[in-house]
Amino acid sequence: MGVVKVPDERLLKLAEISRPKKIINTTIEFVDIAGLVKGASEGDGLGNKFLSHIRECDAICEVVRGFQDKNVIHVSGKIDPESDRETINVELILADLAIVEKALSKTGKEIKSGDKEIQKLNALLEKIKNVLAAGQPARTIELDEDEKKLIKNFGLITLKPIIYVLNCDEETTLASLMQGGQSNESPLLKGERGIFKFWDGKVISINAKIEAEIAGLAEEEQAEYLKELGIEESGLDKLIKASYSLLGLITFLTTGADETRAWTVKAGSKAPEAAGVIHTDFQKGFIRAEVINWQKFIAAGSEQAAREKGLIRTEGKDYIIQDGDVCNFLINK
Repeated sequence: MGVVKVPDERLLKLAEISRPKKIINTTIEFVDIAGLVKGASEGDGLGNKFLSHIRECDAICEVVRGFQDKNVIHVSGKIDPESDRETINVELILADLAIVEKALSKTGKEIKSGDKEIQKLNALLEKIKNVLAAGQPARTIELDEDEKKLIKNFGLITLKPIIYVLNCDEETTLASLMQGGQSNESPLLKGERGIFKFWDGKVISINAKIEAEIAGLAEEEQAEYLKELGIEESGLDKLIKASYSLLGLITFLTTGADETRAWTVKAGSKAPEAAGVIHTDFQKGFIRAEVINWQKFIAAGSEQAAREKGLIRTEGKDYIIQDGDVCNFLINK
């Protein structure tokens, strides 16, 4: 399990003005499990244990091998990202199908009671079962809010949003593949723009070998090394940002003499919910929020100047927090 900082250049810019004692990034948690093999849904390769770990996560990051290296053995003896992706996804679909069929056997008996909620759940499970049986993940079904609540406790893996990470070498990058820069013999190219147009999620590429080299450097040396390589940001930073976006998360900020800090909330969260992220008591005692966009804060030059210019707004309980809001919450203690 790894907890990593979410890169955010806004923190440094705010800190230049507030001169805080410390800067604190928000974080995202990754749970690394071993690769799934064929038969994982039936327990092969410690499959059940690993599948249970996936069920507890909010989203899936599926790493697929896209590099050639005779010294690194592939379990199936060949490099074929599409085949690897298919193997993993079939196992996840089969695992979900087993759960849905078990649930249907229960609701099938209870449906005779005439309970409308059971009838709704049974119909929804049937719909999901048909999609899974056709070899498609549950996330391909458009669910309304009520349906999402009905199915939430089942922990369906293929209902979770997914991002694919193509582990490339220096010669094979996602950009070059998308542009047809590799030969047609490449296992990554099957038709216009390659195999990726058929994948049901965002695809990003990283070079894990280079990432390991970057991770081994001191933080202050990493930026210099990236510059030498001609890379704007590390693959890890790219993955963190993509994952953060995939989860539907946004960042609001607080800044002052003690600390400049980033906080995570779901997109669409209201001001009291954001206050509750800082401390649960803040949500209960929420009165109002003082809010300013981070760019306006920096342009003003200080909090005092922002107040004098009337840039800091007062917002109530129904205000929806926006990404990049700098907030100060007034609480009834």
